[in-house]
Amino acid sequence: MERVAKIASKLAEQEEVNEQLIIAAASYLHDVIDDKVVADVAAEAAELRVFLTELGLSDGEIKEIFYIIENLSYSKELETGKAQLSLAGQIVQDADRIDALGAIGILRTAYYGGHTESPLYDPNISPKNFTTKQAYREKSTVINHFYEKLFKLPETMNTEAGKEEAEKRKVFMEEFLKRFYEEWNI
Repeated sequence: MERVAKIASKLAEQEEVNEQLIIAAASYLHDVIDDKVVADVAAEAAELRVFLTELGLSDGEIKEIFYIIENLSYSKELETGKAQLSLAGQIVQDADRIDALGAIGILRTAYYGGHTESPLYDPNISPKNFTTKQAYREKSTVINHFYEKLFKLPETMNTEAGKEEAEKRKVFMEEFLKRFYEEWNI
């Protein structure tokens, strides 16, 4: 969450967007009601709404924060298409996706693959092209995840600053995979 918030803050500065409260709140809270993280999304959403109200946020601010965090995920996009996010929401979405790329993205992918007991690599298993959230959540190989999702993220960026950073991180990941395949095929 902290990395996403830092990236979002940097993107907001580069894009000259001055909605720090919405961007920071949505950045820090973007996974709080995600069904891959919590068992009862409705209960967590209700608790979050109470929390934001107690902090003194207006109904409009709470509504925007919820809209952003409910509509920024890649898996949600598979189901409903790209949501019409505010500029603040676009920045948070870009930040979340940028965090999935580069050196951190490589480590996150490997860490999650280990957590789910996914195979690291199998040259006999081709990457899939997911069209539903359910299919996306099916187990694949760690290396296939680069092709199934991560390398597609730069083209989904909303802001120019987001596109630039995503492309830089993608190049790093492509170089990593070249080395990975060299070592795998020794």
